[in-house]
Amino acid sequence: MKRSATAVWKGSGKEGSGHISAQSLALYHAAYAWNTRFENEKGTNPEELLAAAHAGCFSMKLSFVLGEAGFTPAIIETKSEVSMENSVINHSHLIVRAIVPGISKEKFEECSNYAMENCPVSKALNMKVTLEARLNEELERSYN
Repeated sequence: MKRSATAVWKGSGKEGSGHISAQSLALYHAAYAWNTRFENEKGTNPEELLAAAHAGCFSMKLSFVLGEAGFTPAIIETKSEVSMENSVINHSHLIVRAIVPGISKEKFEECSNYAMENCPVSKALNMKVTLEARLNEELERSYN
């Protein structure tokens, strides 16, 4: 399997701008520039896209791991916070909240840690990856 995305950049690093498109067209000409990466202007950036990929991959892997353990998750919500220091993307912190009927906190943490270590994006990253895993009844109210 191969997936692709294309980035087009015009101009200098600080004054230029570009756009990113994905093969699936889920992203199509998503704008990015210095100010969308290092300031808070509207648009995307590589760190945000990496965080989205990691959160999505982890959530899906956790669902498979839970299923193999005999549990069916009602909801898995994962946030990835990607950090960059000194021009190096060096950390992805996963924060997962889930509702998994019948699972103990200990078993959920075990499954979450296994998913973190074994999701394809975690394995591809050459950086520190950390995890907060919480079973959360309040989450159910957010989605009902």
